[in-house]
Amino acid sequence: MRLTKIYTRNGDGGQTRLGNGTEVGKDALRVCAYGDLDELNSMLGLVQTQLRDDVLPPIITAIQHHLFDAGGELSAPGMVTDMISADLISQMETDLDRLNAELPPLQEFILPGGTPAAAQLHVARTICRRAERSLVHLNRTELISANIIRYVNRLSDLLFVMARYENHLNGDYEVIWQNTRA
Repeated sequence: MRLTKIYTRNGDGGQTRLGNGTEVGKDALRVCAYGDLDELNSMLGLVQTQLRDDVLPPIITAIQHHLFDAGGELSAPGMVTDMISADLISQMETDLDRLNAELPPLQEFILPGGTPAAAQLHVARTICRRAERSLVHLNRTELISANIIRYVNRLSDLLFVMARYENHLNGDYEVIWQNTRA
């Protein structure tokens, strides 16, 4: 059996190769954008280890596949596909509406927290928002799929609802933000 090394040493100088062979700095906008999606994907993997219901895991697994697809597309400049399609975004909205319908109406701001999985979903939501900011910044200078930005925007809403859903399922009450200036 031949052992393949995982390291190449090619990036030791702070450069990396994109999917099309272009060499860029590891801090390039495009690398940061797909890196943020990768971080979000990893956080969702951590969330999966905490879930005990049958509803959220398949949704999260699908999201992880979509994030991998989006990251792959972003890693190759000029490659704009329909892997993140309008239909995919519509399906996400359906999941979001279905989960939200089971929750009490939100009338106040809530603090992130609750069960370990809910707290991790809130962290995932904030990583998602950072990824969205990276994508918008990248989109100002390079062509990327508008659907990726739409998907990530909607995903942050879904992650918020999932955190609330997880707390609701487990009987944890949400902590209402107390405005200290009121």
